Amino acid sequence: LKAFVPKGGRVLLVAAGKAAWQMAHAAVEALDRVDGGVVVTKYEHVKGEILGVNCYEAGHPVPDENSFAATEKALELVQGLTAEDTVLFLLSGGGSALFEKPLLPGTELQDITGQLLASGADIVEMNTIRKRLSGVKGGRFAQLCAPAHVYAILLSDVIGDPPDMIASGPAYPDRSTCAQAWAIAEKYQLPLSGQARALLDQETPKELDNVETVITGSVRELCSAAAAACQRLGYETHILTD
Repeated sequence: LKAFVPKGGRVLLVAAGKAAWQMAHAAVEALDRVDGGVVVTKYEHVKGEILGVNCYEAGHPVPDENSFAATEKALELVQGLTAEDTVLFLLSGGGSALFEKPLLPGTELQDITGQLLASGADIVEMNTIRKRLSGVKGGRFAQLCAPAHVYAILLSDVIGDPPDMIASGPAYPDRSTCAQAWAIAEKYQLPLSGQARALLDQETPKELDNVETVITGSVRELCSAAAAACQRLGYETHILTD
């Protein structure tokens, strides 16, 4: 948050993921206050009240009605913003399930998510599909915040730290394509409705001019810190990168 400089308007906080409460709590402590906020995290992960912020618990790894309802609260918060306003967006692992506005019936999205989880698909494959079935993933949340500036701080749980894949990249241009989504659907033989098939043909935002993104922690940084600690104890260390 040292590089976070609001433009002078309102500062609204939205946090999603398994670490959302801790990130939001730390941010409000650092900033003193925010002008409103929504936290969406996993059940039993809210550890108390945060001044000026409404905290919600929801389903993970499969989204549930509480995921959808809490996300609507976040979308209501960012309606009608101006170019002087800033959305402080705190994102961590688990956000794909917790932060969700389905573009098809919720039960079908839950079914597709369950199939992907059971299929052996990796997180990048799963999120490539999920982005296209969502009204907030794949950069669409940032579009809904415009013209406000979005300052996104990410805690990465994806190998390689691709910002468009962490929690399905709600505030980052999507680098995946419809062709890739279709290849994944065919690879795992996903039975899709006509509505889901049509959504796989709709391309996600490839450019966003109202977002700044910072990665605050990652698997890579965790490995480096562990290696440094081991070296201080006299061990020879090797970090595997693939």
